[in-house]
Amino acid sequence: MDAAIAAGAERGLRSLSLTDVAAKAGLTRGAVLYYYADLEALLVEVHKAGVARLCDGRDAELATLADARQMLVAAIRAGLPTGPDDALMRLLYEFDVLAGASPLHDDLVRAMYERQHATYLRILRLGEQQGHFRIKADAEQVAMNLVALEDAYGLHIVGGNILIGTEQAEAAIVSVAEHLTHCTLG
Repeated sequence: MDAAIAAGAERGLRSLSLTDVAAKAGLTRGAVLYYYADLEALLVEVHKAGVARLCDGRDAELATLADARQMLVAAIRAGLPTGPDDALMRLLYEFDVLAGASPLHDDLVRAMYERQHATYLRILRLGEQQGHFRIKADAEQVAMNLVALEDAYGLHIVGGNILIGTEQAEAAIVSVAEHLTHCTLG
């Protein structure tokens, strides 16, 4: 999988071949096929690794926090790439591009979006219950906007936009979240 992530980051998903992955891993194409039926099966595993990092990892971190304000900041931070060299996050954005061309990719991208949205929605509702957040808009739409901001800034980060780094993106999203929740997040 590490070889698939590295080769995908170098070549892009549209140009990636099983031979590229095998070469990056120092294996033959046949050796890779021993473990995965084809490139598509390997890419599904790469996507699962992305979901594990972005969604499962974030949810595990949030489970250690009780205050919705802290959870919202932590969720925003965990949802962003570490920087332009974050190969796994880059590939996740490339999966988004493939959606619409493949039912499998449609399902993978939709499932990930639903996880991202559910995480933000859960935090927003908890913040209202705790009396911290006063959301005047529809909470579903607020969560949708937070996912959109996370994805848009993340794309700029992995794209190497020197004007938007992880810290700037986090600060910008937190600022919008404060406005939408009518709460200072710190």
